[in-house]
Amino acid sequence: MDSQIKKIHQQLVSKEITCTALVQEKLDLLKQNTYNSVNSVLDTLALELAAKVDAKIANGETIGLLEGIPFGIKDVYMLQGTYTTASSEMLRNYKSPYTATAIQKLLDAGAIPLVKENCDSFGHGSSSENTIFGAVKNAIDPTLVAGGSSGGSAVNVAKEYTAFSIGGDTGGSIRQPAGYNHIYGFKPTYGRISRFGLMAYASSTDCVGPLTKSIEDIRIVLNVMSGKDPKDQTSITSTAISEESIATSGVKTVGYFKNFIESDAIDGQIKADFLASIEKLKAKGIEVKELDFFKSDILVSTYYTLAMAETASNLSRLDGTNYGNRIEAENLIETYAVTRSENFSEETKRRIVGGNQVLSQGFSDEIYLKGLALRDQISENFSKDFKEVDIILSPVTPSTPPKIGDSLKDPLAMYLSDAYTVGFSLGQLPTLTVPQGTSTGLQITAAKNNDELVLKFANFLKDTI
Repeated sequence: MDSQIKKIHQQLVSKEITCTALVQEKLDLLKQNTYNSVNSVLDTLALELAAKVDAKIANGETIGLLEGIPFGIKDVYMLQGTYTTASSEMLRNYKSPYTATAIQKLLDAGAIPLVKENCDSFGHGSSSENTIFGAVKNAIDPTLVAGGSSGGSAVNVAKEYTAFSIGGDTGGSIRQPAGYNHIYGFKPTYGRISRFGLMAYASSTDCVGPLTKSIEDIRIVLNVMSGKDPKDQTSITSTAISEESIATSGVKTVGYFKNFIESDAIDGQIKADFLASIEKLKAKGIEVKELDFFKSDILVSTYYTLAMAETASNLSRLDGTNYGNRIEAENLIETYAVTRSENFSEETKRRIVGGNQVLSQGFSDEIYLKGLALRDQISENFSKDFKEVDIILSPVTPSTPPKIGDSLKDPLAMYLSDAYTVGFSLGQLPTLTVPQGTSTGLQITAAKNNDELVLKFANFLKDTI
């Protein structure tokens, strides 16, 4: 299997390269990059860690598979002593006092963090344009958006500035930029990886996940980060996925949502390419079933109702008192107001206002509770579907990446670009973007806790389409 991680590991072990030289090369590329994918470069820390790996190798000690492997971190994760800005004015100068569990597990395995990566501010966006560091440019065509909110992470992997990157996925924030930049991006089952130390956007759907250039690298990184964490009560115990277990498919039935494909919103070429992929599966003897599902506009409205409510609650702590850039005014109320209005982006303010609206008296019963009920119905629908099929296949996005600047003019169009990703987030299901099948890839989804099957089918698809 293709694996950047295994390739670099072999080069280090055979002394074909030194870890210091490798890290320095990647740091130079990150510093020179013209894609706005970098918020801060962790050069001092990275080179210190690289020197330790080189010393171990020189002493004839065995190094682990991830030891010395350079990676990137979306700038919403805590890494002690580094700036963690969430690409926002509010936290421009904030330094992490501790390290996120998922990141700590990678550090414990010897992986080397190189960079904090540009993203939509607080994860609020689907294009990585809502950032104080400038819009992230698409790795394939720099005039287009990179997707969001993990745009910087996707671009750094696509350009091989990092061997892998850690993004965050709330409603498609790993999967959509992975599709836009032709790489792999995985949202595991909710709770498989601890959220401790990830800045909360919508706590009920936030997921930690890897972006890589191969399925094998997804598996390696996923195994290291997974597991129950006493610091995150929503985290779950999971078993490691072996390389052998994902070598054979075992998938007999695949379903797809016909209303996704029959939607007026889908680009004609993406539709044609998706249906061609379905035909290739049928030719391999796989049974394909059309499934009924909620209309994409219902999925989008349900997701954003709940996500905005949760973000309004989660960001209420950012008022300049304990965290963030405080702006003094005549009195405390005015200080809160001016601090939040000056330091939050237009998109973040839009989501806070929307969230407070749906949670307010007179609206919460009508809107928020209805959103919760719809989410339960969506989960029930998935349970029913997975009794009929092993895997659900879908396009990642209804359309191709827009030009930089276009999404900012039309926030509703940006929300609708998430139409095919948010449903799986509401269902808390494991979902992988693969760079095949359509110009923005395909999405492979399985039932809860069936992450292994997703990777199995991805391997099968790699050789089929």
